[in-house]
Amino acid sequence: MGGRPTVTSRSLPILFVDHAPALGGAERSLLLLLKHLNRHAWQPHLACASGPLAEEAAALGVSVHVVPLPRLRRSPRFPADWLRGARALARLARQIGAVLLHANTVRAALYVAPAARLAGLPYVWHMRDFWLSEGRPRWPRLDVLGKRLLCGTAARVIANSRAVAAHLPRSDKITVVYNGVEVTHFGRLSAGARFRQEHGIPPDAPVVGTVGRLRPWKGHHRFLHAMARVARKAPKARFLVVGGALFGVDDEYPQHLRRLAADLGLAEQVIFTGHLHDVRPALAAMDVFVHAGDPEPFGLVNVEALAAGKPVVAFAHGALPEIVVHGKTGLLVPPGDVDALAHAVWALLADPDRRRAMGRWGRERVAAHFSAEQMAQNVERVLVGALPSRPP
Repeated sequence: MGGRPTVTSRSLPILFVDHAPALGGAERSLLLLLKHLNRHAWQPHLACASGPLAEEAAALGVSVHVVPLPRLRRSPRFPADWLRGARALARLARQIGAVLLHANTVRAALYVAPAARLAGLPYVWHMRDFWLSEGRPRWPRLDVLGKRLLCGTAARVIANSRAVAAHLPRSDKITVVYNGVEVTHFGRLSAGARFRQEHGIPPDAPVVGTVGRLRPWKGHHRFLHAMARVARKAPKARFLVVGGALFGVDDEYPQHLRRLAADLGLAEQVIFTGHLHDVRPALAAMDVFVHAGDPEPFGLVNVEALAAGKPVVAFAHGALPEIVVHGKTGLLVPPGDVDALAHAVWALLADPDRRRAMGRWGRERVAAHFSAEQMAQNVERVLVGALPSRPP
């Protein structure tokens, strides 16, 4: 879509804000954006909590400012924490001479909205979820009201999929920008061979896997039920469950999954890897990637699987139909239909030529529509549109 936008003869300071203490999908996407941002046009600063995001952003040459943004929901210190965080961001924005703020998450936006007003600056809200809460809100009207307030105060809104955009008001302010990946960093077959060897997987064993935080909405239990059906036809197959508990969440779900695998007779075939800082070797080891979760606002790992040359089998809901081309880069099945999911996986395991062709088409699709470079250029266009007519 053309070259990078020209903003001015000097780089403009911009303050990116993220709240998370761990690296989730939103944070990894932000790091790629910071890496590929045009430094001739922009001078990026990042306000975030101390931890992996701060460390990796600093390694990219980004000026990092540690600003804790505590959880607000159900916090007894909500008003004080909120005002303190907003004032700290406004003060920081003035100190660095920022012309614009960028809120990378919902919680960041709740702090950035008043901060931008205090600093007299516009802000861009990058919305990456369906709801203002992690799951479906208990009070839908409150969710709608919050979205209206954020969309109303933001200069521009970026949605990471059309599915997310459909949940937002003020369509005149919304631009859809897909998350991106560095395509050339995926697809190393040698990494897959080493991964198989390290986990005791025979070279000729079919491998089906899923990747995601071990949370119920990610659908690992559905994956296991589907793989129990696949195992009846492919007794030598191995099934990878890649993921752990992030963001301090510790519940019974991981233990439930291990018990379920045993109850389904898959104890010897399922491999729980735990959280992996780099999922690329696991993806390289797979023959088929499966997403069995609830509707995803985007689902970056599905793009990563395609970049690794793996066909994706998933439910046809959320943003998945925007990522997977049914019949060409993978197979989409009716939402919640575990039998259909298992049938689609088996159909690809039984047809290596079709599987490999889908893998090639998947890499081509990612290069054409989901590259990190393209994401950065599209975000930059939104940032330019959010600037005052005469930037200082």
